[in-house]
Amino acid sequence: MNYQKLKEGLIAITLLIFSFFYTNKAVELVQNADPIMKEIKASSKKYEVLPQNALIIGDKIIPGQNGLEVDYQESYQKMKKYGSYNEALTTLKEMEPAISVNDYYDKYVVTGNSESKEVALIFKVDKTTDILSLSNMLKDKGVTATFFVDGVVLENNLASILELKDFEVELLNYNGSYERDFFISAKKYLEDITKKEAKYCYLDYDKEEVINLCSSLKMHTIMPSIKVDKNAYSEIKEKLSNSAIITIPSNISLSNIVVALDYLQKRGYKFLTVDNLISESLEK
Repeated sequence: MNYQKLKEGLIAITLLIFSFFYTNKAVELVQNADPIMKEIKASSKKYEVLPQNALIIGDKIIPGQNGLEVDYQESYQKMKKYGSYNEALTTLKEMEPAISVNDYYDKYVVTGNSESKEVALIFKVDKTTDILSLSNMLKDKGVTATFFVDGVVLENNLASILELKDFEVELLNYNGSYERDFFISAKKYLEDITKKEAKYCYLDYDKEEVINLCSSLKMHTIMPSIKVDKNAYSEIKEKLSNSAIITIPSNISLSNIVVALDYLQKRGYKFLTVDNLISESLEK
């Protein structure tokens, strides 16, 4: 009895699936024969922008960029409601590159992908960092940045970390270490505070054990293209390029940092978070 009911159920489900399949096919055939859809497809090429693949150079990667294509269904539905073909109602959608940074966690991300004047600033936060003064200065100047915070600092200075709510905050390490259990625990704690997924690790130089850890957690590892040592202005000026990822030590004087920021602003550079700078989306 149960077997018979099961058999009947499977037959019914199979028929239903085939019914949906043939119904969708029939709808597709009707739409493709519609003069509106024909015109949409005929004019689609002029809107197409091919995606750019991410560039892999050894153990480093530079993100690619999404392309554009016509969203046939969305465009068709809008024009059908309008009653005729109307080019102004053409809707576009992004298409991802075949080689995307989102598929590679075992490579160091070293710059963004834009030729525009954009940079991402990184500040590493340890126990010596005056978080309040630094964050207030950045807010006053209208500069966004990404803070990589040590896990111990995160645990012991919650009030100060909350001052970074207007910035992007990621996990640096745990008391200078990348021991897996401590790192994962600190990562979860950070996510509980920010209500956002921790997506990035940070390294100044190649370190296989770290990139292996971060890769296993589906986190990209950032390695900046400009690492300031003592003089932010002169070192940034010497190496500056579009889409640069710049690390400025948070223990150097605020006046030193301000001079560098003024220089970047006068040069017309836009400040993005790391997440925005390396995004392959066309909307930043």
